[in-house]
Amino acid sequence: MDGVKVIYEDNHLLVVNKPTKLATMGATGQPTLHGLACDYLRRVYNKPNRVYLGVVSRLDSMTSGVIVFARTSKAASRLTPQFANHSGDGAKKTYLAIVEGQVQSQEGILEDEMYKDEASHRMRVAPHPQPDSKTAKLEYRQLRSQQNATVLEVKPLTGRKHQIRLQWSEQGHPILGDRKYSANANWPSGIALHSWKLSIVHPTLKERMHFEAEPPRCWDRFWP
Repeated sequence: MDGVKVIYEDNHLLVVNKPTKLATMGATGQPTLHGLACDYLRRVYNKPNRVYLGVVSRLDSMTSGVIVFARTSKAASRLTPQFANHSGDGAKKTYLAIVEGQVQSQEGILEDEMYKDEASHRMRVAPHPQPDSKTAKLEYRQLRSQQNATVLEVKPLTGRKHQIRLQWSEQGHPILGDRKYSANANWPSGIALHSWKLSIVHPTLKERMHFEAEPPRCWDRFWP
């Protein structure tokens, strides 16, 4: 699928490993992951007309990794609430992130109040709760540390836009390559943030399924 690896598919799901610099959907005049996936289904299943493919969650264009689409409207209606719920039967995401500098704590939780700065088209942290802010919370643990960078396993406990990127920038450890959130260090493609593992309850089988996507080749000197 034009450089996009299919991890899993059945009659209800299509799970792929998204490369960086590719929007999930909605990029006018540019290829999108959703468009490429629809083309793939038309070609593989010999469906020349329009195919259904529901977007139940997204990844930033600069972020790589595992993402799931719904192949039926029923699957979409059952998956969407899972991505709004980060406990119990909700979807569970695990990211890999490489941040600038050496993080002192081996593991921990970050919690901030976030709001959207419309003028600068980015998210910001509020010093205290305000009417337009929402709580962002994540847990992390160190996987390895080098002189100028730390590899982290990050599990979002809320689903806020850009929360991993912003929360680590606020800690003084921006993600490598993430100029939008104050990174100094370069990164070969996109940013050093990868959707590593995804766990969902299958929309019809009602069984929890686990998917994993290997990071891009540019991660090789940091991972595994």
